[in-house]
Amino acid sequence: MGAVKTKRMPRAVREQQMLDAAVRTFGRRGYMAASMDEIAELAGVSKPLVYLYLNSKEDLFSACIRREAAALTEAVRAGVRRDAPADRQLWEGLGAFFTHTAQNPDGWAVLHLHARTHGEPFASEVAAMRAEIVAFVTQLILAAAREAHRDPDLPESEVAGLAEALVGAAESLADWANATPGVTAREAAATLMNFSWAGLGNLMAGRPWSPPAGAPSAAAHEASG
Repeated sequence: MGAVKTKRMPRAVREQQMLDAAVRTFGRRGYMAASMDEIAELAGVSKPLVYLYLNSKEDLFSACIRREAAALTEAVRAGVRRDAPADRQLWEGLGAFFTHTAQNPDGWAVLHLHARTHGEPFASEVAAMRAEIVAFVTQLILAAAREAHRDPDLPESEVAGLAEALVGAAESLADWANATPGVTAREAAATLMNFSWAGLGNLMAGRPWSPPAGAPSAAAHEASG
């Protein structure tokens, strides 16, 4: 077999072409099963050229993680109009998240499935992306809640926990939606919005839920066990 012939094109364009092929391959086959030969063939370049541009399989996978993470966080940020009502902001953010993960299933698989299962440095790359999204959602919920009932002392730690829970639910729901035929991004966003907004709406109106008086706490259960 002869060597793969490549057309001359700017380095940045060629590199994105390689990353496109790598994301597709890693997303569908996983890090260990994916081969550089397969990625090079899909990109229409020689394997030595992939190594020349991106050094190693580990560096290539890291580059895929960084690119897909940046694209996802930008999509969520760009999807939210900060002058919109609180429920509309959350709806738009969820819609942007589920639309992006639905349109980029291989990229989402790289981020949420494969990168997390292979340790460092991949897990740190994904953790940084997730922390940025959680921080964004925290500030979105915090600003809306404080504005709703004029409480400047609403604990940010409490809202941060809500944001963690919301992002975790969105991640799991994105996996389910991508694996379930017929589920649209809009339907997934509406599902999570219906699940979360009743509680968030009460919080923003100054009506947080509290455990009933006399109910045993989790700590008490652990102590008795």
